[in-house]
Amino acid sequence: MKTGGAGFWRVRGRIDRCAVFVVVVAWMLAGTLARGAEPSDITVYDLRYTLAIDTNRMEQVQMAWDHCHAVAALQGLVNREGPMLYVRFTASQHRRRNVDDFWLEHLTAPGQWLEGRRTERVATLVDLVERFRSHIRGVVLYDPNVAATSNVASTIAGAERLLPIRFDRTEGSLYHTLVATGPKLPVRRWLVNPDGSSLFTGRGTIPGTARASTGSAKCDAHLWMKRHFLDVGKCDGAFGAYYLDQYWMSKPRSTVLNHHCLTNHDFFIAKNAFFFDLGIWGDEKPVDDPTQPLGADLETLKELLLSAYYQGGKDRMIHIGGFVPWAFKYTTHGTAGGRHEPVPTEWEYGKIISAYNGFMDADAIGYGAMANASFFMHFPLEAEYAQRWVTRESLVERGYLDTDGKVVFEGRDFLVFYVGDYDCAAWLYQRMMDIWDDPARGTIPMMWCISPVLDRRAPMAMDYMRRTATANDYFASADNGAGYCEPGMLQEPRGISGLPSGLDAWARHCKPAYDRWGLSITGFIIYAHGPELNQAGLDCYASFSPNGIVPSRGPATLLHKGMPVLRHDHDVNEGNPADAARHVVERIAQRRVEGHPPFHWFRNILKTPTWYVKTHERIKETNPKIELLDAPTFFELYRIYLENRTAEAR
Repeated sequence: MKTGGAGFWRVRGRIDRCAVFVVVVAWMLAGTLARGAEPSDITVYDLRYTLAIDTNRMEQVQMAWDHCHAVAALQGLVNREGPMLYVRFTASQHRRRNVDDFWLEHLTAPGQWLEGRRTERVATLVDLVERFRSHIRGVVLYDPNVAATSNVASTIAGAERLLPIRFDRTEGSLYHTLVATGPKLPVRRWLVNPDGSSLFTGRGTIPGTARASTGSAKCDAHLWMKRHFLDVGKCDGAFGAYYLDQYWMSKPRSTVLNHHCLTNHDFFIAKNAFFFDLGIWGDEKPVDDPTQPLGADLETLKELLLSAYYQGGKDRMIHIGGFVPWAFKYTTHGTAGGRHEPVPTEWEYGKIISAYNGFMDADAIGYGAMANASFFMHFPLEAEYAQRWVTRESLVERGYLDTDGKVVFEGRDFLVFYVGDYDCAAWLYQRMMDIWDDPARGTIPMMWCISPVLDRRAPMAMDYMRRTATANDYFASADNGAGYCEPGMLQEPRGISGLPSGLDAWARHCKPAYDRWGLSITGFIIYAHGPELNQAGLDCYASFSPNGIVPSRGPATLLHKGMPVLRHDHDVNEGNPADAARHVVERIAQRRVEGHPPFHWFRNILKTPTWYVKTHERIKETNPKIELLDAPTFFELYRIYLENRTAEAR
């Protein structure tokens, strides 16, 4: 770090000892900051007032949207330099306490990362902007009549250090408060004409380009962003964000009120990501743009992803936060107005982005909101969180192997539960504490399946789980590795994109993440609408997940270069443990009839340890020959079983 020229060190031709002392201290402080220390204060802003609105009053809905959008962008820009701005927002119906409060209290407690850091609360948004005025250059104004411009504004916010503000001259609006009066922030970018008319009209040519309009103002706005920001490298193509645009204001109660997910923007703005909200079906027009040419949204999305591939995704994969906004549009859910069911829409989206080396950090419906990821991203993780694998000698000692190396069944069926779904940071953030801190945890073996890429947005949660894990807590990766993609779409020949194989990029992305977290099992692989793994795909997984994978299709059993492959069987999501146990017992009996080996995997979503303990008790009462195993024992026995069966077949 530069500390000044020679003149700084000299006063009237001699060394000034005071100046030396000041410079040395400054140099030492700079070095300390570079190693991770931060300024003394944490500014806290309470956004919970945006969750107390009357959604029948449009001015309150607009206020909630505008304030959350601006604060999230400001937070992302401020926290690029370190954890300085913290937001209180993320209410969860499963916790009596605010989730954001819990983490701030935990991280500033004695012995924790931010011990000794003071917190200072700022009362108003104007005060907050004034405090961090040096972190922003001004404002990007977007068009209230072209919903897509709100996401374009988030893209520009990260690239040019601007606050995204909806153009609204009404007294009391955020535009009036921050631009027309108050701080009088300068407008650096206009996504609407100064007279309030729309810049993007879906007619003529796309503004600022020679390209003919797509016939959709929505798509034109996205393609303008692509041309001026993504294509030229002003954003990082390795980070994308699929979040609902300002269409939310027309249906704020379609699901939980915080599910506009604006507070999720902070991390992706900090990472200089590109934002979008586009439909993924080519056979219907989206409900938010019903006059566009058929397939315009899909073709626009493919263009964005192709540009992102060449700007970062080719080598690093494309980390895409967010999810199909299926409560609001593009699906048959509720009043969303689409023709396709929600889950097939999720799968089609996964298929499309995977064709361009994209993967989801899938902030899905219900628990999709998250705050403060740009703050947490500075959490200092350990270099490695090792886990021990089982030895064959110990399996003999425990009676699972005989002295000839054969699995001892004695009429037993072996069971493992996929403890999920933790394939997005938001779900982990909102639900980890009430589930992980359940008093029954540690009573029985549990295979916690958590995507290792979540350490980018929720590193403190993953660290907390490892530090407080019991001997009965073992960790595997969630679907489908270090991010949720459809890995068959990484293989050649690649449909949709026609790009070269992405398997090497996927292996390079996954292996260091697996190594850091001590992972060697991929607990579930969703093929969905994509093809199954071929030999090259299986080789890819064997390189970073050597102790097992569980694909949703393909051979029921397979041993590939020493990697055991067990096909996905059933989801068990009954809320009542008695019903869940009955499901497991009946399915295992049926699998026996069908000739499956006595190794059984069942997936469960957001269940507590208490639920697992009660379900396990009911299973044992019904069929004591069903034995729940820890993950290393289960997969190692399964591997030995496959090895022996292969040897016997020769």
